[in-house]
Formats: sequence, structure tokens, C-alpha cells
Amino acid sequence: MDSDQLRATVVGFLGAFAVLGALLYLVGVGDLLDVLRGASAGTVGLVVLVTLGWLVAWAVALRTVLGVLGIRLSVFRSFLVFNGAMFSNNVTPFGQAGGEPVTALLIATVADTEYERGLAAIASVDTLNFVPSITLALVGAAYFATETTFGTRLQLATGVVVALALVVPGLVYLGWQNRYALETRVVGAFVPLIRRVAGILPVFSAPTEQSVESRIGHFFGAIERVATDRTGIAVSLAASTLGWILQMVALYLAFLAIDQPVPFSAMLFVVPMGAIAGVTPLPGGAGGIEAVLVAVLAALPSVSVSATAALGAVVIYRGAVFWVPVIIGGVVVSVIGADSVG
Repeated sequence: MDSDQLRATVVGFLGAFAVLGALLYLVGVGDLLDVLRGASAGTVGLVVLVTLGWLVAWAVALRTVLGVLGIRLSVFRSFLVFNGAMFSNNVTPFGQAGGEPVTALLIATVADTEYERGLAAIASVDTLNFVPSITLALVGAAYFATETTFGTRLQLATGVVVALALVVPGLVYLGWQNRYALETRVVGAFVPLIRRVAGILPVFSAPTEQSVESRIGHFFGAIERVATDRTGIAVSLAASTLGWILQMVALYLAFLAIDQPVPFSAMLFVVPMGAIAGVTPLPGGAGGIEAVLVAVLAALPSVSVSATAALGAVVIYRGAVFWVPVIIGGVVVSVIGADSVG
């Protein structure tokens, strides 16, 4: 990690601590600790177990995409690689956008393949994971629309989901239709910049325009292979959907752990809304996701829990989905880094 990236990460974590500190101030630290002390240890253990199930499900999605690209990894190795990916996402600003380059390098190292193929794989998985999240959120919003009148916050949240459901696929389609024009612009913008850096730092050799075009072409070719494999897409979407459902089960169990049961239907809407907050410049969305989850939970008419109870359940849930992959992935990245140095 270079100094600029390290500085951005430190600033991001400081921002996360500030947001979390504001949440703690609003609900009261003492009250939150009382809620957490009363949590059922066995149910919290189930939250961790379900979290591992989510990681396995999304690792299967990654393994499927890698298989389409001709990269063969076992489920266990895919699980380790995916946790390494989650580690990268959780310690770099802007979540997946910040962690994808590191993840691509991890895949390329473990699978002994080209960097651009690894980047295409993780980009495809992230795109496929988007589809079930928005679909489930829309189902949840539709359900609540039949049950009650939305307040201002829920109207805003639903508007965000609908906008993403329309805008993101449209941008992906436009980008794909104009991929050759994008390739030309990328080459024209970055090759001169890389040459200047190579001139200042002689340890780097400046790439030719042909080599950059070839790498970008390989990236688009890999994306096309994934997009045209219907079986691979179906399996990946099924695994991704299972992963989202397991995340919802984890949050549902977190509420049971503090003896504050909520309808599972609320999870359909709440969990995807929290994931949307992961695009903030906070590492892994830390702070932003917790704030959004508590805000949306407090706004749902069917969820009659206090802000303190909501934050308590969210702390248990996020403690599992954030720290479990960070711990496993941190070990994976450290071992692979040590091996590559050795």
C-alpha cells in the first residue's frame, strides 16, 4: 500500500469513527452496552455461522465466473480468495471500487492468470451481485407499499432503489455498446501519463499503446465470455441471491439475539439499503452502512424497536459481516504477500 492509499485509508477510518461516534452519542453508550451485554451468545454464534454461509455462497459465484474464464479453483480456494477480496474492500475507501484492483491482483496471483482476467472476474461478480440486491429491495418496497403509507425517509430510500434499478443497468449497457470508444480514450489518456511516471522512476518500463490496447481487449473479451454464458450467469445469480438471503437471516438473528424480534420481510428492504451505503468513501462503508441501517429500521412502521435496540442488532450483524472476512482475508493476503516476496 503506497503512502497516498494509506493516507486515504486512515482518513476513511477516521470518518467512519466520527459517524459511529455520532451514532453512539445519539443512542447513548451505556444503553447500547446494556443491550449488547444482554445478547444471547448462542444466537450471536449463529450470526457468525450464517455469515460464513454468505461468504461460501458468494465464493461459489466467484468460482463459477472464474470457471467460465477457464480458471479452475476449488470451492475452498475460492472461499479464501473471496475473503481476500472482502478484506481489500473493507480496508480501502469506496468499498468495492477501491478494493477491486487489489482483488484482481490477488486472483491473478492465486490462479496464476493475467491481471485483466482477474479484474474481469471480480467486476463480473460485483455486477451480478447487484441484480439480486436491487430485486429483493424492490420486492420489499412493494410489500411495504401494500401494508402502509410511506413516510418521507422511506419514500427517499425507495426512490434511490428505483433510480439505481434504472440507471445502473442503463450505464452498463451504454458502456458496453461504446467499449471500443472507451478503450481509445483510456489508451490516449493513460499511456502518456504512465510514460511520464516511467521517465521519473526508471524502474518502471513505459508500456506501448499496443500492449495497453491488448490488455484492455483481453479484459473486454473476458467480460463478453461471462456475459454470454447463460449457465454460468444462472448459477452465479442463484449463489448471489442465496448470499443476500443469508445476510438478511444474519440481521434477523441479530435482533433475536437481543430479544427484539422483527419481521423478516423488513430485511428484504433494509439489508440492500445498507449495502448501497457501501459506496461512500468510508472503508468498507463502515459508519455509513450502520447509520443507514438504523435510519431505515427506525422509519419502517412494522419495526417497533428503539434506536438503541436497532443499533445493538446492527452492531452484532456488522461485527460479523465486516470482521469475519477481514480476519480471514487478512490472513490470506498476508500469506500470499509473504509467499510472493519469498
